[in-house]
Amino acid sequence: MNVPEPLLRSLGSTGGDAGALELLVVQQRRRRRLTLRALLDAVAEAPPTAVPPAAAARVLADWRLLTAAERADPAAARRVVDYPMTGAWAERALRALLAPDPAQPPAAALAHLGALAASAAARAGLRFTATVPVRDGRLVLPTLGSCPAGPGRTEVHVSGDAGRLWLYVPGAGHPEARPAGPAAPAGPAAPAAFADTAAGHDTPHPGTGRPLEVRRGPDGIWRSAAAAWRPIRALWGRDGRPVLLDDTDPYRDEERSSNPYGMSAAGRLDPGQHARWRTAWQEAQPWLRLGGGGRALETDTLLDCLVPLAGSPTAHSSATRGEAFGALLSSVPRSGLELAGTLVHELQHTKLLALTALTVLHTADDEPRYWAPWRPDPRPFDGLFQGAYAHLALADFHQRVALSPGAPPAVRDAAWADHCRCRQQVEAALPQLLGSSRLTAQGRTLAAAMSVHHMRLKEHAPPDGHLARATAYVETARVIWRRQSV
Repeated sequence: MNVPEPLLRSLGSTGGDAGALELLVVQQRRRRRLTLRALLDAVAEAPPTAVPPAAAARVLADWRLLTAAERADPAAARRVVDYPMTGAWAERALRALLAPDPAQPPAAALAHLGALAASAAARAGLRFTATVPVRDGRLVLPTLGSCPAGPGRTEVHVSGDAGRLWLYVPGAGHPEARPAGPAAPAGPAAPAAFADTAAGHDTPHPGTGRPLEVRRGPDGIWRSAAAAWRPIRALWGRDGRPVLLDDTDPYRDEERSSNPYGMSAAGRLDPGQHARWRTAWQEAQPWLRLGGGGRALETDTLLDCLVPLAGSPTAHSSATRGEAFGALLSSVPRSGLELAGTLVHELQHTKLLALTALTVLHTADDEPRYWAPWRPDPRPFDGLFQGAYAHLALADFHQRVALSPGAPPAVRDAAWADHCRCRQQVEAALPQLLGSSRLTAQGRTLAAAMSVHHMRLKEHAPPDGHLARATAYVETARVIWRRQSV
């Protein structure tokens, strides 16, 4: 796709108006649907040795429930379809089909579609009954919550109707007999987004025992009186759109056991950790609104969920996953200002990843040969591009904090130090980008706009000493790099 130059220049300044951000979101959601369509086609074409007939029929049945949910309430169903972890699952399941691994049979990954379909049906308010797979001993309903499934169980029957769910998990409810759940909807043909995919959805036999009941609250959070149920909670943006704080979804950190800094996805958050996240989120909002509110707009438009990372309370780490557009992984923030900086940093990666899915910015290979002043190890060209883009946004953000008259003197002073460090790091990286013959015309436009914005940042002189210390810091990193490269 040939992205218009004004949009590239806008994004090159590390900003982006509402139209530019919406374009990135729309294209990513379109890509998600293409991936799901490719996944369904791959299931239909897979040999029985890869996807047994029963597993293929199950996929079609789950897909039919998903299409029924979209017919009933498109916005509610798309909350699940467009959820970042759905993208992570879809790409993983497609790879499992196209490049089979005996240790990870495709049918195991495909079963997760049942959980997605049930969640979409619940959000759409359908009257339905479905069978949902169990993973690592837990029943997980994406975007809703999870509960223990009981020892040895591989699936759980779930019924829903008008904002209520019944989960037939042994021991979770009361030991009373109850009737079988309602039948799944039939409905007309599937909509365009899931065309030609509908199939019959068998009604399972739920068994006996009173089920665990879950209800959708007025705030959209699904809660239960049963202690076993673990809802996914939300942080609320200024426009009333919830950002889920997801400590449940099995695909929230699926591709790696830890992030690049050695920290893994956190388990269940305790009330104190939830409170720290809520407080930091609320305190971050004024910082994001500095300078016209562009950073707040990015957060409101691009962010769907935060994935807490485990680790030391005195260290901070964050990451972004390309296949999970809209997700941000972060350790528990120590302050609202720290969380605001994390959002600025990681959402730049989100924007650039989405842009590279639209257009080719460079033709460089993946060989790690470039010096990035913010990393001790050599980086590939794409990593250098990503890092320079994110650090340029941080330099901009920290300068806005430093210039904020309402910030305490100590905060402004620390922000000047952070601004100068990031600014000098970008200054050292930009010549490698601008001098590369591997940039495409679109990539060169973006990099040139980054350079222009970098020059604009120099219009505000920092207090004495900050720039000299930052320059010395970057030059020391350059000397160490050269010694290691010999």
